[in-house]
Amino acid sequence: MKPVLLIDFGSTYTKTTAVDVDAGVLLGTAQSYTTVEEDISLGLDKALSEMQARTGISDYAERYACSSAAGGLRMIASGLVPSLTSEAARRAALGAGAKVIKTYAYELNEEDAAEIAALKPDILLLCGGTDGGNSTCALHNAEVIAALDCDFPVVVACNRACAKKCAQIISAAGHEAIVCENVMPDFNTLNIAPCQQVIREVFLRRIIRAKGLSRASELISGILMPTPAAVLSALTLLSEEMGEMCAVDLGGATTDIYSITEGLPSRAGTVLRGLPEPYAKRTVEGDIGMRYSSRGVVEAAGMRRICEIAGLSTECVQAWVDRVHETPGLLPLREEERQVDFALASAAIEVGLARHAGVIEAVYTPMGLAYQQTGKDLTRVKHLVLTGGALIHTGRAEEIAHMAMNTQAYPSSLMPRQATPLLDKNYMLSAMGLLAQKYTDVAKAMMKKEFE
Repeated sequence: MKPVLLIDFGSTYTKTTAVDVDAGVLLGTAQSYTTVEEDISLGLDKALSEMQARTGISDYAERYACSSAAGGLRMIASGLVPSLTSEAARRAALGAGAKVIKTYAYELNEEDAAEIAALKPDILLLCGGTDGGNSTCALHNAEVIAALDCDFPVVVACNRACAKKCAQIISAAGHEAIVCENVMPDFNTLNIAPCQQVIREVFLRRIIRAKGLSRASELISGILMPTPAAVLSALTLLSEEMGEMCAVDLGGATTDIYSITEGLPSRAGTVLRGLPEPYAKRTVEGDIGMRYSSRGVVEAAGMRRICEIAGLSTECVQAWVDRVHETPGLLPLREEERQVDFALASAAIEVGLARHAGVIEAVYTPMGLAYQQTGKDLTRVKHLVLTGGALIHTGRAEEIAHMAMNTQAYPSSLMPRQATPLLDKNYMLSAMGLLAQKYTDVAKAMMKKEFE
């Protein structure tokens, strides 16, 4: 037996998974509250003690970890045209496991600079201009960033004609600047993989330390990646065995949506509009969640929709939403409370999938009626993977998923409609994303067994 420990330092819970990589079996799982405000190793120690009590294992051949603790990797992206380089920057950041808290287009002004300083991001991604194209905007923004009294690294992924100059301007002011390839070297051509790799390297080298996770460094072999990147890696691997899929990670504050598919048009006579979509895509809905962002779910879906799903009055729904907003640790005990939670989960997934998916619209041309698609067509994906405590522990995950997919609220959305729900009942995804970095075949086999 060769036991390997996989750790996920979450914002609320530190989750541990023990795997025998020789046999390719799950040995056990355990979790404890994340203690990032004190010493993160304290929460890890509690989880490990529980794991030892359950499995009898105290010594591991290897230990790997991912993290979204203390808010995860908070990033700001600045580009040129909103629909082009700013969007390319946003996709690069999300695919790397970051949470994009703000994007800017065109030249930054004084108000933008003040806002960036107040937001205090972990990383700023500077983009703008295709190779050989506009340099003025990126150079101006580099000057603005250099003048900020903030301590965050800047990843420069703009027009190659001015990238080094931008980095020099930023470095001369005492900020760290890392140059990588342009995220959009040619018009409508994305090149986000090099940028994503740099972001992950910065995460490992600097952000982990800033979040206090280095206190646990002696307990693990190495922290490999942000948790969302681990999940995306696991889903990509799983799709090789099970086909195109989507996934929802429903949390207390945010909802992550993933799609592993080309998402090309399924309707004849449809033309694509906008930037090409990445095969493995992640988006973060920072305003919708089951506790901290419960009011955001009501605002996004509408009180009428929540009441319709729950079968309850506005007063009843509002009372529970207000309570969990003020006390996020509350669990539903009465049937009415459970019904509101069911409605919040259904609506959160419904809104998240609709935002993540593409849309289709009819257009009239000289040749007659045609269709225009923006974003991914997810109507043909085979599976919808469900993860997050609110779904894993509800006992109604499949019902929630079907309620969300069968909504009539977004008739033009290309969100999944007939996908088969698969529940990540053992919190396998982030752990398998970590394991896959060294034991790819083992991770793939274990996930196939778990989800088939």
